[in-house]
Amino acid sequence: MNRRTFLKALAAGASAAAIPEGLARAAGAAPDRKPNVVLILADDMGYGDLACQNPDSRIPTPHLDTLARQGTRFTDAHSPSAVCTPTRYALLTGRYCWRSQLKRGVLRPWGRPLIEPDRLTVPAMLRARGYDTACIGKWHLGWDWRTADGKPVRVGSLGEGIDFAKPIADGPTTRGFDSYFGTAVPNYPPYCFIENDRTVGIPTKPKPKSMFGNPGPMLEGWDLVKILPALQHRAVDFIESRPRQDGLARPFFLYMPLTGPHTPIAPAPEFRGKSRAGAYGDFVCQIDHVVGQVMAALDRQALADNTLVIFTSDNGSPGRDGTHMSGPTNSVRRYGHNPSHIYRGIKADVWDGGHRVPFIARWPHHIPAGATSAEPICHVDLMGTLAAILGHDLPNDAGEDSYNILPALLGHKRDKPIREAIVHHSIGGMFAVRQGNWKLILGQGSGGWTRGGKGPDEPPGQLYDVVADPAETKNLWRERPEVVERLSALLKQYQSQNRSRPL
Repeated sequence: MNRRTFLKALAAGASAAAIPEGLARAAGAAPDRKPNVVLILADDMGYGDLACQNPDSRIPTPHLDTLARQGTRFTDAHSPSAVCTPTRYALLTGRYCWRSQLKRGVLRPWGRPLIEPDRLTVPAMLRARGYDTACIGKWHLGWDWRTADGKPVRVGSLGEGIDFAKPIADGPTTRGFDSYFGTAVPNYPPYCFIENDRTVGIPTKPKPKSMFGNPGPMLEGWDLVKILPALQHRAVDFIESRPRQDGLARPFFLYMPLTGPHTPIAPAPEFRGKSRAGAYGDFVCQIDHVVGQVMAALDRQALADNTLVIFTSDNGSPGRDGTHMSGPTNSVRRYGHNPSHIYRGIKADVWDGGHRVPFIARWPHHIPAGATSAEPICHVDLMGTLAAILGHDLPNDAGEDSYNILPALLGHKRDKPIREAIVHHSIGGMFAVRQGNWKLILGQGSGGWTRGGKGPDEPPGQLYDVVADPAETKNLWRERPEVVERLSALLKQYQSQNRSRPL
């Protein structure tokens, strides 16, 4: 079954029950109701930022702590990449981004669309099943920017000659979303909001050098501090304005990729001084507040009981303290706060600090409340899991790396992990593969921003028992050659077969 046939089959059954009877019996769900899905993706938020999972955190996160008490907190959750663009691609497509044209790094200003036009996405899958789909926040997956004479804008340029009065092609509304509101990237031009396929206003003023970010066109009066509050208000409005049919709200998928605590670290005035971790900590407090406002909107609309809420982050934190809306990596540690908690490395690194992230899921009467799970999971599993909730198998040419982790969400006990293995990837393109207790890194050092770990006396790669040694301090590469050989072969298999999910 190809993607088009799959979408047609979904559309034909859009009025049917969303949850198969077996799941309904196991989870206590009404089989004739499709769950809403709210996915909140923080940007550069570390595992150790949440007070509920780091007793030494210097940042209060009361709303996220409440979400954890109401749902299940996953302690071994991983972003598909240690940086943002590839994680967003994998999350929305169920496919590791290193299989795409982007082999390392992130999209630069005016970057081309990364998600292939004919690739099935999570929102397209849900929309064909009768969902309203909205993206509110940071896209960072590219648009087809054009100059007034129709030529492509040069990637990494100042954006000269763009006609902002014209629609922008190949954005979120062409990849499965009914609507979009947000920014391309908060530190990239154009410095303005984008709604659906048009800029909100015409950004004609050059960004002043005194303002944080890459050079390029800006809307008059643009204020970096006001980005996150605007996203919050749009999300709350979206939830509170849900259309209803026969007294029931239509099911919806709200993907909310936030712009913080990534740079520009720009907490609103009412959050300054709320943490003991400087501007960075204050910005995390504001992220926590946004989550609280979304949860409150679901409560006001009586939607909470039938809504799957997931909160996570696109990668680990670089640990900047917020000086001049940025700061050196790891500078927030001067406050006694470590966003990576006990894990080695930071954003961009292949060590766990780069990609082990917060992950909380709440779905009342389905997902156990106040629970923790050590099941190894990955953001790339979203597509396979939602397909399972809807009672459909994915076609073989979609979601090639996406496993169904619904049993773990529902708290079902298993004798072995759901995933055979997880592939990790650094900003520089260094690979690692995790299977059970073992993590194999194919290279020296972090593969990212953290220096160290390289040298002529070091083995060519790294092998850690991350259960016994979660800080990845003891390299067992030479002691366990059979594990190195086995995991190396598994990674080569995943690469050559262009998939890791079994057919």
